[in-house]
Formats: sequence, structure tokens, C-alpha cells
Amino acid sequence: MVSVEDYVARTEGTCGQEKDVIVTFKYDKKGDAIARIMKKAKLEKSIANIIFELTFEGFSFRLYPSGKAIFRSLRDKQELDRILAGLLL
Repeated sequence: MVSVEDYVARTEGTCGQEKDVIVTFKYDKKGDAIARIMKKAKLEKSIANIIFELTFEGFSFRLYPSGKAIFRSLRDKQELDRILAGLLL
């Protein structure tokens, strides 16, 4: 059974008033993770195929081909886990 932990290498919070979270995908799984996310999320804007502005279930985030994603305005880790599960599984 595949889980979110199979795709995520680490998560980091950012400084500031809003809680943004940087998710780094495992190097060997990043291609699969990006493909799954692009299939399930709605593409709002693409900047030279380097930055993808996406939305999923009302949450906006950026996805980078390097294997990182920045999720904006999350309440807590459970919310992040739920969104990642919806995108990756």
C-alpha cells in the first residue's frame, strides 16, 4: 500500500504571519508525485513551465519541477496531510 510518506522527504514551515509549508518530495519519487499532482489539481497559471500555480480543494499552492511544493495558509499539519493524501494517493 502506497502512503504519503513514500513521496515526501521532508516538510518545513516558513516564517511570517500565514502558515506556509514547503514540501520536498523524495528524489526518486518526484516525477511520479508531480504527475499525480498535475492530474488532480487545477492549473491556474504556469510561468515558463518552471512554476506551476495550482489549486486543490480551495487551497492554492505552487509546484516546482525540482520536486518542491509550497502550500499557503494552512491551519495545521493534519490539513496538510489530508491535502497531500488527496493529491498523491
